[in-house]
Amino acid sequence: MKKRSLRLEVPFHLMLLPGALLVFIFAYAPMFGIIIAFQKYYPTKGFFHSAWVGLDNFRYIFMLPNFGRVMWNTVYIASMKIILTLIIPVLTALLLNEVRKQFFKRIVQTFIYLPYFLSWVILAGILMDVLSLDGVVNHLLGFMNIKPIFFLGDNKWFPWTLIASDTWKQFGFDTIIYLAALTGINPTLYEAAVLDGAGRWKQTLYVTLPGILPIVILMMTLSLGNVLNAGFDQVFNLYSAPVMESGDIIDTMIYRMGLQNFQFSVSAALGVFKSAVSFVLISVSYWCAYRFANYRIF
Repeated sequence: MKKRSLRLEVPFHLMLLPGALLVFIFAYAPMFGIIIAFQKYYPTKGFFHSAWVGLDNFRYIFMLPNFGRVMWNTVYIASMKIILTLIIPVLTALLLNEVRKQFFKRIVQTFIYLPYFLSWVILAGILMDVLSLDGVVNHLLGFMNIKPIFFLGDNKWFPWTLIASDTWKQFGFDTIIYLAALTGINPTLYEAAVLDGAGRWKQTLYVTLPGILPIVILMMTLSLGNVLNAGFDQVFNLYSAPVMESGDIIDTMIYRMGLQNFQFSVSAALGVFKSAVSFVLISVSYWCAYRFANYRIF
């Protein structure tokens, strides 16, 4: 019986082999490069001949005068993105669930889902035109006698521009997840609520929300691992020197140190620090997902 079972499983393992090989080559093998975070690395000397400095690179980045500000920017922007991409998709899904015209519902779903497929290179160009001082948004504000706002050049407005634009890009995809969860709610619960005299608001409060609560908890806990991922693609394409104070994040700091200033060891140390913190957060998030939403990988 075991031999027969093994014979049946062999084709599936062979199908898995190319994917596992690619993951090993491109994800695990390059992890050897982490060693440069503990060296004074010179490309001409390579991994094996560069001087070993231990934790000096980590001490250096922690003592940088702008490290605390960069950490705050990263955590603040990422946390606000997580919060809004949890709240807005849930509200949108609840509103779309109340729409009875399927044609209109599909059109709305298509429009809110479309930005998800566009890269930040394209969206950054659109946002720069729309949000510039002579753009559409500021023209509309002018009609309402409101002074022009430099969304992409004012440190007060730039973080919220990042948060709002990322939410706009992402919430359509997340809305579909919650709409799928809504289809799994037993219709007899709504019938029972109607018999008890519950209106649409009461049905939403006591049937719909509890029905999708496990998915909401799951999405919330799994998003904890992204607290240090504020979105490199978005920030890199939108930020500039005037908004470095409020827009500089860990990923852009790594890019600047490694590829612009050629501080390979320091940038690697900062990357290792971010990865270590993210690993802990992801582990905690999966534990929370199992504890509160009964979700497990294995």
